[in-house]
Amino acid sequence: MQENANKTALIAMSGGVDSSVAAFLMKREGYECMGVTMRLLVNEELGLTEESKCCSTDDVYDAANVARKLGMPHYAFNFSDKFRECVIDPFVEYYENGMTPNPCIECNRHLKFEKLFNRADELGYRYIVTGHYAQVFFDETSGRYLLKRAKDAKKDQSYVLYSLDQEQLSRVLFPIGEYDKTQIRKIAEREGFINADKPDSQDICFVPDGKYAEFIENYTGRKYPEGDFTDEAGNVLGRHKGIIHYTVGQRKGLGLSLKEPMYVKKLDTENNRVILCRDAELFSSVLYADNINLISVPEINGEMRVKAKVRYRHTEDDAVATMENGLLRVEFDRPQRAITKGQAVVLYDGDTVVGGGRIIRL
Repeated sequence: MQENANKTALIAMSGGVDSSVAAFLMKREGYECMGVTMRLLVNEELGLTEESKCCSTDDVYDAANVARKLGMPHYAFNFSDKFRECVIDPFVEYYENGMTPNPCIECNRHLKFEKLFNRADELGYRYIVTGHYAQVFFDETSGRYLLKRAKDAKKDQSYVLYSLDQEQLSRVLFPIGEYDKTQIRKIAEREGFINADKPDSQDICFVPDGKYAEFIENYTGRKYPEGDFTDEAGNVLGRHKGIIHYTVGQRKGLGLSLKEPMYVKKLDTENNRVILCRDAELFSSVLYADNINLISVPEINGEMRVKAKVRYRHTEDDAVATMENGLLRVEFDRPQRAITKGQAVVLYDGDTVVGGGRIIRL
């Protein structure tokens, strides 16, 4: 854990067990702490029930209960306008343009590590603390802050944190990164936290039932037109129910009766077509990314051997990273299945995050 004479920390408390234990660990280290819960959603505007998502009244209550138990102040800040602007609206736009977003990355970028830092500066707090499973170290040789995987590989969240810059990394603390989930729950139980047994949230907070297309139609008030399923040669295989219903690699839910299994290969938004292929044709070796952020190095010159992962639950694989016309080019040693525009590619050197970017083309 980084040390600084100004031991003041703003704790992002979601109401879950991870951020609650993060707060406890900071208090134990002697930090002056303030708990903050971000209200990101307005239920009625999104057609969500109070019980169906995070940021609920119960979550705020749980966070406040733990803060009170720890003897620290707690406040709820309304960032719903910023969340709508920077997370929900781009989420909709991605699907409308045949891409598949990762809204957790944008929430981290714009809310947890932009709005909260601004609020910390206003209140005179040095550090931002979250319940992410990741670790930050300062490398004296390079003079750079490094983002590393968590001790608990199954819970590691370094992938969704690749957008953190050096200034942010110098002021962010992830105290639970050196623990595994079992240890975190034991600490919460020992300390008598109200949320010690609270289940982890699994879904995107504003789409708690996983029905992305239904959410988009309700949010925009639009119905997206039907179109053709085709193969790569242009042969019509059936009718799709609107392009926002599909993502690359999808097989289930196509509603087709075909001679062999077919998967979504490409979303042709210009012609409103969903192009299907066989599984073997889903593999690609090269991708290009923009919105690049590098952490362990200031720049990539020439070829850089890395491990790269193209989705949060994807297993990273060997690749070569280069810069080409302002874009990050990643070429894998072995073709990867269903690389998807809109997702992030994150580069690793062992347990260290080199950097990453948004996949825009193959």
